[in-house]
This record gives sequence, C-alpha cells and structure tokens, in this order.
Amino acid sequence: MTAPGRLLPEGYHTVSSDPGFRRLATAALVSFLGDGLSVVALVWVALTLAPPGDEGLVVGAAVAAYALPAAVGAVLLAPWLGRVDARRLVSLNAALRAVALGTVAVLHLTGGLGVAGYIGLLAVSSVLGAWGNAGLYTIVSRLFGADRRLPANSLLSTAQQVSIVVGPALAGVLVGFVDAAVVLGLDALTWAFLAVQVLRVKLPEAGAAAPGRSRLSAGFRLLARRPHLAGLLAVTAGFVFLYGPVEVALPLYVTHDLHGSAGLLGAYWAVFGVGAVVGGLLGGLLRTTRQWPLVVAVIALWGGTLIPFGFLDATAPTLVLFALGGLAYGPFPAFTLALFQNATDPADLPALLAARGAITMTVLPAGAAVGGPLVAALGAAGTLLGSGIATLTLAGAVALVLFAAAGPARWRAARA
Repeated sequence: MTAPGRLLPEGYHTVSSDPGFRRLATAALVSFLGDGLSVVALVWVALTLAPPGDEGLVVGAAVAAYALPAAVGAVLLAPWLGRVDARRLVSLNAALRAVALGTVAVLHLTGGLGVAGYIGLLAVSSVLGAWGNAGLYTIVSRLFGADRRLPANSLLSTAQQVSIVVGPALAGVLVGFVDAAVVLGLDALTWAFLAVQVLRVKLPEAGAAAPGRSRLSAGFRLLARRPHLAGLLAVTAGFVFLYGPVEVALPLYVTHDLHGSAGLLGAYWAVFGVGAVVGGLLGGLLRTTRQWPLVVAVIALWGGTLIPFGFLDATAPTLVLFALGGLAYGPFPAFTLALFQNATDPADLPALLAARGAITMTVLPAGAAVGGPLVAALGAAGTLLGSGIATLTLAGAVALVLFAAAGPARWRAARA
C-alpha cells in the first residue's frame, strides 16, 4: 500500500530512505548501466574479431568467458575470501572488472587484441563474480530485516533491468560512431565507480561467524540441510542453462535472419528490460511464501515467448515477445534471492550465496557455450525455438513433480 503523500509503496519507501542503501543502489545502478552497454559491445567486439564462419563459436566463447570463471573463483578462492567483509568483496570484484575491461579497450584500439587474448581477459574479469554478487546481497541482508529484503532486492533488480533498457540501446547508437571497445572502456569506468563507492556504505555490526563456517563448503552444507532451497537452486540452474543459448542466438538472429544492426540488437534487450522493470517492481510487492507456483509460471511463460522466434523473421512481433519475456522474468531474481537471505544468518550468507553463484554462474556460460554449436547446426531461429521448447518441458516436469509430491499430503488430509 502507498501511504498518503508518498510516491512509493511503504516497503519501497522504507528501504529507499536508508542512506547506506541509497549509496549502494546508486553505485550499483551506474555499474549495471555499464554492463547494459557491454551486452551489445561484448558481442560486437567478438564479431569483429571472429574469422568468417566462426562467429557463433566466438560469441559463445566470449559470453562463457565473461561468466564461467566466476564458478572456479568461487571454489578456489573460498579459503581467502570466505571471511572478507561484504563491501570488500564487491569492491574487489568491481576493481578487477575495471582493470580487465579497460585493458580490452586499450588493446583493441591499438590493434593488439586477438580472439585468444580477448577471451582470456574476459575470463580474468569474471573470476570474482560469484563473490562480488554474494557481497552485494549480503550487504542488503545486513541493512534490513526479513520483511524488507524483498523490496530492497527488487529495487536492485529493477535498477539492473533499467540498465538493460538504457544500456543496450545506448550502446547500439555508440557503436555506430565509435569502436565497440570504447563502449567496453566505459563499462570499465562504471565498475571503478562501484569499487570506490561501496566501501563508503556504513553497515550495522554483524555477528562473527564461527571458525570455518564462512568457507564455501559451509555454503554447500547449508544447502544440503535445506532441501527446499536445494530444489529451488536445481530448478533455477536448469532454467539458467536453457537460457544460455539465447545470448548467442539472439545477436545472430538479428544480424543474419533480420539483417539488423547493433542498434536493433540493443532494441531487443531494451524492450526486455522494460518488461523486466515492470515485472520486477510488481514482484517486489508480493507477500507470498509459496515460491513454487511463481517459479513454474516464470519458466513456462519465458519458454512460451521464445517458441515463435522459430517461425517468425519479423522485427515488430518478436520485439513484443521479448518484452513479454522480460515481464515474466522480472520478479524471479529478487524473489529467489530473498528466499536465500531469509533462510540463513548474515554471517553465513556470503558462503551460501557464493555456493549458489558457483552453480548458476557455471550453467549460464555452459548453456552459452552449447549455443555456439547449436546455432551452427540449427541456425539462430532454430536454437531459439529449441530453447523455448526445452524450457517449457522443464516447467512441465517441475509441475508434475510438485503435483506428485502434493498428492500424498492431500490424501492424508482427506483421510484425517
């Protein structure tokens, strides 16, 4: 509900009034905007470097390199980063992203960047990604109690989706005037801004974790003791994996099937972002604790929006479909993160979220890597169709499992 004189509902008003959260959200928004620019720029640099005929493979490798090493970093760096303050985790990740992407920009502009060097620098930039993301939402958990985490997550998620509205469209325009690597350089500057600003966020005192509890293995043990979270993570991982090929197929669908430009690719991500902003803001108002119906609905609706891409080569209807896909997906990240935050103490949360990130940040680039060969075999439209069918199948399978699991409970209730 919105109180008289307020422009925001009460939950959003409360979290946005917190000075620490405002500083965090502002810095995150700037960084998200930079990553919105890189949605187009990263792919376009890959296309300029790829040998003819290998575009799909190089784009898939670039997308995978920008995320997959985060899972490796989550595991290998746990002994050192598991007890690091959440603000420093965010700052370290942001600083590494800034340096690596800035190096990409300089090398490309000076003619010293090849495919291998590009993939390598993207991989270096993502090594701390799981820990940086864990740190961001651990800060939220320390700033607010359980009743305010969902709106706080939703505002951050909405800020990220706003960047998808603005960033790709702006990048599409910029690439028409400057080298795509310059746009990646701008992304590097936004990461540098986040690295500095997050250290200025003031947090309440947190209880100390017991020895060894903040290691990554503790995060997996926590998951093992919470079957509902482990099940949610397994389904999320499947969903994210099936989304991975879309990041490879969509740029090639735009360039090959529609004969479009970077500006048109930016338009697709912009309309997705518009839908996701609306969906995310609406999702932040939810009070339900029954997560599974929402999970199944999001997965099914997203899969349904992809299927028509296999039969259409027209811009307007597919833009509408992508916007609807964003609307369906919008509440998903904030809602699932709130469930993880509320299931554990803030002292244990970095390890739990890093364990979650080690899985989700593995399956996304794995799906993108599979997308390269799929595009070569099926074409971009066929890959989008296949992703949609597989995603709908996943939603149906989850629904059947839930129905079967609920059957005995309903039978016992009827007998009672």
